[in-house]
Amino acid sequence: MEETQKIWDTYKDELYFFILKRVKEPGDAGDIFQNTFLKIHRNLERLKDHSKIRAWAYSIARNEIANFFDKESLYVEKTGIKHPGETEIYEEVCCFDRFINELPGIYKEAIELVYICGKKQQEAADTLEISLANLKARVRRAKELLKQKFNECCKYEIDEHGDLVGESNCAKCE
Repeated sequence: MEETQKIWDTYKDELYFFILKRVKEPGDAGDIFQNTFLKIHRNLERLKDHSKIRAWAYSIARNEIANFFDKESLYVEKTGIKHPGETEIYEEVCCFDRFINELPGIYKEAIELVYICGKKQQEAADTLEISLANLKARVRRAKELLKQKFNECCKYEIDEHGDLVGESNCAKCE
């Protein structure tokens, strides 16, 4: 359990944003995120090389995303009804891409490299030709700006740990 908590503390934000970028709907992203950590917890003893824990966690997240889309496709195929989770609905509701694109350039680059491309922070710092400390400051500031935008537009709240909580109630501001 202690190891799972360490993984959670280290990777929860980047894994959540990684999933949200691909799924678009915060509710579905939360479900996939929970399934990802459940599988991490259940299968941690199977991991042979703990130095590859980040890649392993991302692999589980990618598989959970694929499972989600497979289930969605099967639902549409069997019923002929598009589930409210279809991509075009996400694009109308979720403001994630817009929020990322509205970040000032230095923050956008940093957050995309780390959370969307999945690079390690040192790799991202090297790519941007900045220090690791500078990259960490940019990522931290970008996350603060994103949380603020989610809170203002989509009516999410920030809990005592600084994490976004609640359900989407997007104001669809343009």
